[in-house]
Amino acid sequence: MADTKAPAISQARAQPVLKPFFLAIPVVLFLLAFFVLPLIDNGMRSFANAETDGFTLSRYVSLLTDPFYFRVVAETILLSTVVTVISIVIGYPVAYFLVRKAGRWSGLVIFLLIAPLLTSIIMRTFGWQVLFARRGLVNNLLVEQLGIISAPLRLTNSPEIAIAALVHVLVPFMVLSISSVLQGLDRHIEESAKILGAGRFRTFWEVTLPLSLDGVGTGAILVFMIANGSFVTLVLLGGGFQTLPLMIYQQFNTTRDFGMASAMSTILLVIAILCLWLQLRLVRRKGA
Repeated sequence: MADTKAPAISQARAQPVLKPFFLAIPVVLFLLAFFVLPLIDNGMRSFANAETDGFTLSRYVSLLTDPFYFRVVAETILLSTVVTVISIVIGYPVAYFLVRKAGRWSGLVIFLLIAPLLTSIIMRTFGWQVLFARRGLVNNLLVEQLGIISAPLRLTNSPEIAIAALVHVLVPFMVLSISSVLQGLDRHIEESAKILGAGRFRTFWEVTLPLSLDGVGTGAILVFMIANGSFVTLVLLGGGFQTLPLMIYQQFNTTRDFGMASAMSTILLVIAILCLWLQLRLVRRKGA
């Protein structure tokens, strides 16, 4: 009798293990078909040599050693870093106000943060052109309404406007990342610091800020990765930047060099992977 029950028990124990596996099969197949295989094909295309039907590293050598391409890679990273730093400076006070000071207005603040994300990025970028074009709202206000200047200013196609537009698009990700961490902080720790004699600034600098660095790091990774691959904003607003996404667009549509475009895409992917590695090593705590 015991021998007949043993297979049934082992089969019952195996079902909870096998069932989640079978449920994951559609997701795994979808990722393989539309994510992993395209990445593999893109990587193989970057190494392909059309002349000898072999493999070559010449494209990656050019990207990492040629002064022009090296400057493009460096400018891409620098632009993403600048946008990330500005987003932290702007986003942290907003997140702190949202969690600690907004009160019943927190719903409105969250709506104002999320509302731009519901609008197409193209429409938001065109909004910057409407504001700062030669005959836009700002120039009309300065020339016709206030009479401060006699001729319209050339505000578009400048690095400052392009960076401001990127920050406008990406700062909600920073605010939401920081606010989620601030929301989970134990307020008793701050109260204990104040009881021990620390003022508001010292409590914030030595207690609140260190405990919220996880949110700052997560938001910085998100903003950096998205800014690293930003394309539409820089195409429409210009700014004189030469970044990898713009170069990939040119390689696909102008020079038709798909191999070089694939190599540039792989470099962007490597930068994104390095960002995730930094998040795992520097931001996430053990057991988190």
